[in-house]
Amino acid sequence: MKKIYGNDNIRSTLISMVKSGRTAHSLLFYGEKGSGKKLMADLYTKLLLCEAPTDEGPCGICRSCRNSDSGIHPDVTYVEHSGKLGGFSVETARAVISDAYIKPNNSSGRKIYIFADCHNMDQRTQNTLLKLIEEPPDYAFFIFTAESKAEFLPTIISRCVCLGTSVCSSEEALNALSESGFSPEEAKQAVSCFHGNIGMCTSYLIDENLRKQVDLTKSLADSIIRKDEYALNVSLFSVGKERGDIKAVLSMLDKLIRDCAVLSKCRDAETISCFREGAERLSSMLTASQSIRIHRCIERAWSAVESNVSAPLVLTSLCAEIAGIVR
Repeated sequence: MKKIYGNDNIRSTLISMVKSGRTAHSLLFYGEKGSGKKLMADLYTKLLLCEAPTDEGPCGICRSCRNSDSGIHPDVTYVEHSGKLGGFSVETARAVISDAYIKPNNSSGRKIYIFADCHNMDQRTQNTLLKLIEEPPDYAFFIFTAESKAEFLPTIISRCVCLGTSVCSSEEALNALSESGFSPEEAKQAVSCFHGNIGMCTSYLIDENLRKQVDLTKSLADSIIRKDEYALNVSLFSVGKERGDIKAVLSMLDKLIRDCAVLSKCRDAETISCFREGAERLSSMLTASQSIRIHRCIERAWSAVESNVSAPLVLTSLCAEIAGIVR
């Protein structure tokens, strides 16, 4: 099997659960994008279905493991997203409930439902699933992934085993990228932007849109440093209207502002943003109080976009607010 980097405690917990026979029917993996939530979900799925699991994890060679790796296992369902917000509809939840009471036909006698990226799971959908999660059939397992537990109702959280994923060290990320076939130069460039987040580092190297978002974030930082409101407005406007793009850029800008505040107190502190040089320059011109105010502006902007306020209007307002703080 391909080596899994990081989240050693979670891997050990999952292996121990299956080995002891004390498997959890509902699991929630939460953590920042790229930190290994889906990888852990796939690991648990394979552990549950593997015909000969070992102390190190699933065997990787049995029929169930091969089918799981190929995404064609008949008793593994990746529940489909629906709607403009990419959530899960009540109708989808009802379909899962109906299917969950049909017994599996594999040797392990188990079937798994994976709800990935639950950042917009409607409360009605969660309430629809609640009874099933409370009293599932012995053979049915439900796995959820999300960036935060706050995406779920307390009633759902109380019925799940919740495991938080975390990023690796930069050295581990470099090793993982090298193992995936990327050159040392490519790996170093990706790690300089996303540090030990292997998922995001990999996406950076294969996803042109993400690279554009990183470049745009750097342009935003440069505009703030120059106190150039016009350039800042142009850069923000170029983010576009897609929520995913807006969230990605605002998140990266927010991390850069966080680094700015940290570096203003300790020049040698570790950073988490994609542009340490920019954060260092900003830290020389912004106080911690100003950084906090910009952070709050970014939070309000994203909240407004999520509430269906016009994206161009929100970003224009954000530009004016940031310009007013750094003026």
